[in-house]
Amino acid sequence: MAPRPNWKGFLKLSLVSCAVALYPATSTSQRVRFNIINRKTGNRIRNEVVDAETGDPVEQEDRVKGYQFEKGQYVLVEEDELDNVALESTHTIDIEQFVPVSEVDRIYLDESYYLVPQDDMAQEAFAVIREAMREEELVGLARVVIYRREHLLLLAPRGKGLMATTLRYKSEVRKEKDYFDEIENKKIPADMLKLATQILESKKGHFDPDKFEDRYEDALMELIKAKRAGKRPPVISEERPSNVINLMDAL
Repeated sequence: MAPRPNWKGFLKLSLVSCAVALYPATSTSQRVRFNIINRKTGNRIRNEVVDAETGDPVEQEDRVKGYQFEKGQYVLVEEDELDNVALESTHTIDIEQFVPVSEVDRIYLDESYYLVPQDDMAQEAFAVIREAMREEELVGLARVVIYRREHLLLLAPRGKGLMATTLRYKSEVRKEKDYFDEIENKKIPADMLKLATQILESKKGHFDPDKFEDRYEDALMELIKAKRAGKRPPVISEERPSNVINLMDAL
C-alpha cells in the first residue's frame, strides 16, 4: 500500500504553480516497539488521562490545551481558536528565495520529505522548477504549514523529484560558543598530526548506508528470539576505551 502524504497543496514560484504532495522520506516503523504489561496478569496496561490534582479521570470533551504563563496559571486555548490563527501558507509552498546549498549550515536541517507532483497537469511545471534549480545549482527556501505549525523548507532537486527538508529556526539552535569556548587552543606537533592523518587515510572510503546496520535493533531481536525459545538472553560485552593521555603512544 502506498504511503499517505503528510500534506497536499501547491508549489508556487512567481506565476508558476502546480499541485504537489509531501511524503515523509524516512520512517521508524520498523523499529522494535514495546507495550507496557502487567507482570502479574500478563495483560497490557491502559494509560488513563487524569486530573493531576484530584486524580479523577478526565473525559475527552473536558480536555483543552493550556499555555502556562506562570507556575500553575494557564491560558486555555480552544481548537477553533487555533484554527482561526491558521497561516496563509497552509495550502501553498511559496518559494521565497534561492541560495547556494553551501550557505546552509547543516545544523539547521531537520526532517526530510519527498515532494512530488500530484497529477498529470502538474508534471511539466514541477519539472521546470526542478530543472531550473538543478541547472543553477541552487536550493529554494519556502514555508509550509504542517499540523498547524509553520515550517521553513529547503527544496533541492533529487532524482525526478524534490527533497524538502524542514529547517530549524535560529531560536532553536544553541550557540556553539557556549560549549566550545572552554576548549583549549592546543598547538599540534607536526609529527603527531602526520601520524593521525595517516590513520585517516587508511580508513578513508565512501559513504554506503548498506554497510551500517542498526546493531541495537539487531540485539533487541536476538533478545526477543532467545526469550521466545526459552533460552538465556545473550549478553553483549564491550571493552570501554581508555582516555588516551599520550597520543603518540596510542598512534
